Amino acid sequence: MMPQSKPLISIVNVVASATIDQRLDLKDITKKFPDVEWNPDQFPGAVFRLKNPKTATLLFRTGKMVCTGAKSEEMARKAVSNVVKLLRKGKIKIKNEATVTIQNIVASINLGGRVHLEKAARSLPRSMYEPEQFPGLIHRMLDPKTVILIFSSGKLVCTGGRTEKDVYRSVNNLHSMLEEKNLMIYD
Repeated sequence: MMPQSKPLISIVNVVASATIDQRLDLKDITKKFPDVEWNPDQFPGAVFRLKNPKTATLLFRTGKMVCTGAKSEEMARKAVSNVVKLLRKGKIKIKNEATVTIQNIVASINLGGRVHLEKAARSLPRSMYEPEQFPGLIHRMLDPKTVILIFSSGKLVCTGGRTEKDVYRSVNNLHSMLEEKNLMIYD
């Protein structure tokens, strides 16, 4: 079988941090929004879940937020913006718009062929493969700075990207390296 031209990449989680530069009264928020989960004895943040886009945003007293579950950078930014809008609608005074920073993008990838992990471990720099500990090879890419888990099935998990472009670039660079070093097996 001929090699697949491009890896199939799907973004599965975007983690974004945000700040509104003011303190939040989480007790007041949970009174006005009964669906917001807050259990201060177990965790200091309150969980504000949205159905659209389907995300969970942690709210902290400091005015800092962490949004998880988005499937794109744009969706993460929209989710934080929606949370701020909803809080304002619920009479929570918020002076500023949230400043959002993408912290981590996690993607799931299918290369369309298997990978020879033993050989890859020997020929890919910055790689670690200990099959007794973990079934995948851990490859640290320097540019862009990401970590890619490589499984013999040809499935990968890429984490650490700060932009979607980083993810695509690191996966395509790795795929080219695997091809060049004849580490891909196509049935």
